[in-house]
Amino acid sequence: MQVCVPFPAQGHVIPIMKLAKILHLRGFYITFVNTEYNHRRLIRSQGPDFVKGFQDFQVETIPEGLPPSDRDVTQDPASLCDLIRKNCLTPFRDLLSKLGSSPAIPPISCVISNGMMSFAIKAAQEFGILDVQFWTALSLWLYGIPSI
Repeated sequence: MQVCVPFPAQGHVIPIMKLAKILHLRGFYITFVNTEYNHRRLIRSQGPDFVKGFQDFQVETIPEGLPPSDRDVTQDPASLCDLIRKNCLTPFRDLLSKLGSSPAIPPISCVISNGMMSFAIKAAQEFGILDVQFWTALSLWLYGIPSI
């Protein structure tokens, strides 16, 4: 199973979702992990059927610490990064543990995360799971990493 974890912004979710769908078409079992706030926004904009999984493609959520009352607020990237850094490691560890102990799904072979989601990298390493960082063009530009 591949676990895909995007940074919770449209320019990051869409590319990792596309990668997840490509991997799924190639026969991989996928667990796509979204933050709770971003997941609620996705359901409101696309409808509940948009996030329904398949037998071998599921969507899970983890809390990032944003209050549910901020329904349509624009996310402040600096505070969002801070909340993610403070709040996501433990719930993601718990999710990996739950996924890893389920006899109904294949073992986790890789965590693919946006490079800014350091908690996912740390948790994968703690569990001895291969971690792959997925950088979007915008991330590369913002962090000053030369593009290939």
